[in-house]
Amino acid sequence: MLIRAIIAFIVLPGTVAFAIPVWIGYGTPLRSPLLAAPLLVGGSTLLLWCVREFYVAGRGTLAPWSPPRRLVTSGPYRFCRNPMYLAVATILIGWCLLWDTRTLIYYALVSAGAFQMRVLLFEEPWAARTFGEQWQAYRARVPRWVV
Repeated sequence: MLIRAIIAFIVLPGTVAFAIPVWIGYGTPLRSPLLAAPLLVGGSTLLLWCVREFYVAGRGTLAPWSPPRRLVTSGPYRFCRNPMYLAVATILIGWCLLWDTRTLIYYALVSAGAFQMRVLLFEEPWAARTFGEQWQAYRARVPRWVV
């Protein structure tokens, strides 16, 4: 399972939060490295924490082909139902602050919209079917995003 978790991390958030933004931004003028750095580091730290919670507490990975077998309600999931997406969005904002390119801003906005749609159309219905009453209780006490 550890190998699946590592592969899922590289393929999914690794591509969305790192490979594509670096490909888009590389070579463009720098904008605000001092503002970008805390967001990049903080978002990456939160992302790794979320992946760890999926692996340890959920007994699964972030990948749809190997989802958690247990509902993850620990770590950052105590405060937000989707901290992994918030972490990736934070990283994307960091890249937008680092490089001066509108393409990256558009990419970040489209990604945020895709996250919202994925949560609404796939992840929450899956969690409701899979975890039943436990999901309903969690959903009632923890916000989807931050508030």
